[in-house]
Amino acid sequence: MLVSIKDIKVKSRVRKDLGNLEDLKDSLRRYGLLNPITLNSKYQLIAGERRLEAAKAIGWTSINANIIENLTPLSQLEMELEENNQRKEFTDEELLEGYKRLARLRNPSLLRRIWNALKDFFIMIFTTILSWFKK
Repeated sequence: MLVSIKDIKVKSRVRKDLGNLEDLKDSLRRYGLLNPITLNSKYQLIAGERRLEAAKAIGWTSINANIIENLTPLSQLEMELEENNQRKEFTDEELLEGYKRLARLRNPSLLRRIWNALKDFFIMIFTTILSWFKK
């Protein structure tokens, strides 16, 4: 799917150092985008920050993206780590930060679990009420 670059949101990322993008920019100019970036349904970047930044730098206004629906924060972070670990190695600091965040998402605090349960409950009630009005 072709997505306008200005619509893409880049939230907190594990990778801080994008490295030298010159070779990637040359590749984009020469061959185009070989692998689409990955976004969630809110157009938040999951994978492909280096490709996105290289595309911006060479003046692209849109980019091919795979949109993946219904992702949890845990699965998004797992995808980011896997994608980036296969591309450019993380620094030790970036990898440590990523695994700390992954551990927090896999093992949320009691307060976070209660909050998520309440949020899910109220979303279910709101959705049910809306469906009554649509009838």
